[in-house]
Amino acid sequence: MVLRVLGSAAGGGFPQWNCACVNCGGMRKGLIAASPRTQESVCLSADDGDWFLINASPEVRAQIESFDALHPRQSRSTPIQAIFLTNGDLDHCLGLLSLRENHRLVLYATESVRRGFTEGNVLYRTLQRFAEQITWRTLKLDVEEPVLLVDGRPSRLTVTAVAVPGKLPIHLEGLVSSGEADVNVGFRFRQSTNGKVLAYFSAVGRITPSVLNALEGADCVMLDGTFWSSDELSVPGFLEKSAEDLAHCPVGGPEGSLSMLSKIAALRRVFIHINNTNPMLREDSPERKLVEAAGWEVAWDGMEIRL
Repeated sequence: MVLRVLGSAAGGGFPQWNCACVNCGGMRKGLIAASPRTQESVCLSADDGDWFLINASPEVRAQIESFDALHPRQSRSTPIQAIFLTNGDLDHCLGLLSLRENHRLVLYATESVRRGFTEGNVLYRTLQRFAEQITWRTLKLDVEEPVLLVDGRPSRLTVTAVAVPGKLPIHLEGLVSSGEADVNVGFRFRQSTNGKVLAYFSAVGRITPSVLNALEGADCVMLDGTFWSSDELSVPGFLEKSAEDLAHCPVGGPEGSLSMLSKIAALRRVFIHINNTNPMLREDSPERKLVEAAGWEVAWDGMEIRL
């Protein structure tokens, strides 16, 4: 299995367009040791030439162009077989509207995520230019199923969607019920030929027994690294909400993911979906040193992992 990080930042990217925090201001002025990052999206393959996207960020066009393996091989074609959506946040699905050029798309999502993107969304009509331009394949929780190619043939991957504590996208708050378990999921991808497993959980509101169980036995874990601390946005006065209020378990602290997941045995352990304010973006920060000392990595755009 081959995994390529196309974008590793949380919504807004890094530096964020309207932010002059220590990280963003320092990045623009060249005062900190850090690299710019686009919004979270990755692609994976069973190393057979067929590729699958996880999330379609607003920067998806540039992200596809950044990786030769995703380029068309002949007129009006793409090696991208399908796109998986972890939730309905705009930074995960807005890029779909940029892939509207009369090409068939296959989308894997839970029923709640599908409804949130399609119902009442007039912009969705741009993806209905011809019959069956979009094919939705509904993911059911806790069911391992084959990942199909665009033509319906099985690939060398299987996927299991796992419910993860999260929240509705902001644009759906107050409009639909927030009680469905499938509004936010993580994925376990398994390659049938060698049994290697990727656990991809980029939005985790809290570490629960079900999350721990889903990470167990994975060869690579990619986990929510949005915030370092619970008060990361409230202390500087950016937003009077905690990391937990925004459905992201912080990395640091005694109840943070770095501590809670200290016994995870995966060979590769990577934080992704990193907010622009997170100090572990700085390569020489104490927070980055703690992460690396614990055997974890911080994802960067262009990072490649082979399992």
